[in-house]
Amino acid sequence: MAEAATVEPVRRRRILGVGCGTHFLHDGFTDLVTLLLPLWQAEFGLSLSQVGAITSSYSGAMTVSQLPAGLAAERWGERRLLVLGTVLTGLGFMVLGLAGGALGLALALVVAGIGSGTQHPLNSTIVARAYEDGPRRAALGIYNFAGDLGKVAVPALAALAVASLDWRLITTGYGAVGIAAAVVILIGFRVLRAGGRMAAPDAPPTAGTDCRLGWGIRQRRGFALLSAISMIDGASRAGFMTFLPFLLIGKGAAIETVGLALALTFAGGAAGKLICGLIAERLGIVRTAVLSELATGAGILLVLPLPLEGVLVLLPAVGLALNGTSSVLYATVAEFVAPERHSRGYGLFLTMTIGAWAVAPTVFGVLSDLNGVPATLAVVGLFALTTVPLAAMLTRPLALAG
Repeated sequence: MAEAATVEPVRRRRILGVGCGTHFLHDGFTDLVTLLLPLWQAEFGLSLSQVGAITSSYSGAMTVSQLPAGLAAERWGERRLLVLGTVLTGLGFMVLGLAGGALGLALALVVAGIGSGTQHPLNSTIVARAYEDGPRRAALGIYNFAGDLGKVAVPALAALAVASLDWRLITTGYGAVGIAAAVVILIGFRVLRAGGRMAAPDAPPTAGTDCRLGWGIRQRRGFALLSAISMIDGASRAGFMTFLPFLLIGKGAAIETVGLALALTFAGGAAGKLICGLIAERLGIVRTAVLSELATGAGILLVLPLPLEGVLVLLPAVGLALNGTSSVLYATVAEFVAPERHSRGYGLFLTMTIGAWAVAPTVFGVLSDLNGVPATLAVVGLFALTTVPLAAMLTRPLALAG
């Protein structure tokens, strides 16, 4: 008995380690695209609407694959689908290096996005399941922190490499890294006996679960509010991050400075995942979400009038608020969904969240062509503030779910 008690925490930590590495890799793919947008605009003569549409092709493909991945995992297990998705993402980025225009970029990103869409619901489920009887919120906070490290490291390294290498070589190389990593993920989770197909539960569904549609949602109003907040938060984040490089270039930034700015923003975001998680443990989910969303809207609006140097100083704080809310929301999904339905619950939640994220760049791209980037980012900042009253309404659903 004593041996089992010591082995289980070690196994949990190792599962978390593999999950963190996978999240690092996939978030690196996502935010490498953000860095490359100004290069693609210059090389292919794209409008800001086209830039937004290209970004939406990737996030839209991720949206489409989220829910099917969560549902399919109940039949085949998370591990094999996650590995296949990682391979597909790597192949998409290798094909990206062959693109000759906007259509080629979009098609390659659709392939990559379909693959990368498997990561969030499946990887999250593996980690959440490993910590079902442990510090799950802390584990998911670390998992999200690892993803933000990928957002910091990959664009920063790519920005340095762009100075001497063609962007096509960078995307092809990172795609190859993704395919190699898929092999490591497969071996790691298989050795740890994680992500396999779950046996059908002998016990009846969890008390209070709404099973009419088989989603396992314990508290529908709470899940709906949480999803709405996450959709607005995700759309605001997507709009800000897509057009931040163009705001910076308008203030005189070179591509290396844009890479630094993204790294600073994502570094703040990585810290925000941990800090907001700790604050949530002390102040509660609702107060933390309200504070972080207020800071997000205010931070975006403050960036607009500042000179380049001031923006670079402020961006870590903006990133902290921008990403902090998502960590709190993400960990709360499991409180509204029965354990046996976590895969599809995360799949549904992330489909809505990333769906909003997918639509936002196109909408804000059109606004940018019509009114300019600064005016559009002002709209983004005000839009983020609409989550504050919604977050305040979570108090009662959380009490009922507890």
